[in-house]
Amino acid sequence: MGRADVVVPHDADHAVVRADGKEVRLTNLRKIFWPELGLTKGDLLRYYTAVAGVLLPHIRNRAMVMKRYPHGAAGEFFFMKRAPTPRPEWIEICTIDHGEGNVIDFPMIQDRAALLWVINLGCIDLNQWYATCDDTDRPDYLHFDLDPTAGASFAKARQCALILREGLESVGMKPLVKTSGASGLHVYVAIKRGPAQKQVWTVAKTIAVELAAANPRLMTTKFKIADRPRGTVLIDYNQNAWGRTLASVYSVRPTVTASVSVPLTWTEVEKGVAIEDFRLDNIGKRLARVGDLWKPMLAAKGRFDLSKVA
Repeated sequence: MGRADVVVPHDADHAVVRADGKEVRLTNLRKIFWPELGLTKGDLLRYYTAVAGVLLPHIRNRAMVMKRYPHGAAGEFFFMKRAPTPRPEWIEICTIDHGEGNVIDFPMIQDRAALLWVINLGCIDLNQWYATCDDTDRPDYLHFDLDPTAGASFAKARQCALILREGLESVGMKPLVKTSGASGLHVYVAIKRGPAQKQVWTVAKTIAVELAAANPRLMTTKFKIADRPRGTVLIDYNQNAWGRTLASVYSVRPTVTASVSVPLTWTEVEKGVAIEDFRLDNIGKRLARVGDLWKPMLAAKGRFDLSKVA
């Protein structure tokens, strides 16, 4: 959990706080971001301050795509890739060549100061690059976004996740699962770095297509909405494509309940949980009880070698 030396005030609209020896200017702290809940931008900043200790290792050294909600969770949003200027000199940059002369300087969230700076821009969730900045085409995980289609329940997403888990474990992978924080689940596998992003995408596609073919009443890989059978769960392997991003672990989502993308145990998936069980206002207690269930994603050991299935 966060350290007590960073205090985001409740009784001011603007403030300058010190984090990691750096000054961060915070603005519009009492602006309402969730009208139904009475939660403010300041509450969002306090949440990220509290979870920084477990969050930062999972997003450090990665380009960050900013999804900004200047008018709160229910307002319009826009994506921003280039780090805005002017900006603090201590914001570290990850430069990525997108081809045809399109070179983008992304910000990286290296510490609590950078985290607060990005959230203060109006970002609610965090969307980091799949590979670290030293080689942005070689990710260290593959993943599946399990997204219920029209008529499908979250319970079906849980059922789908368990079948996916069985399939991944059958080839020696060690999958982890988290809520998306929106409507579905994310299943991740830590891999040894080496294969390029396109190779990772190809492996994920092969797995998803085979499972969907074996479970047509439950799963689909059809990306065109009109082609998806009603009541199925989309196994979205295409999120592994180069340049795509997913909401990070411990990200708050712009939902009416201020839900959070939180790691689960597979036992919880089996017994049954709901997206609404995990929110900005209660994640602290869960972390104190179970710790960082996403920690295996950081370990050097136990990562799967994709050459075994590629």
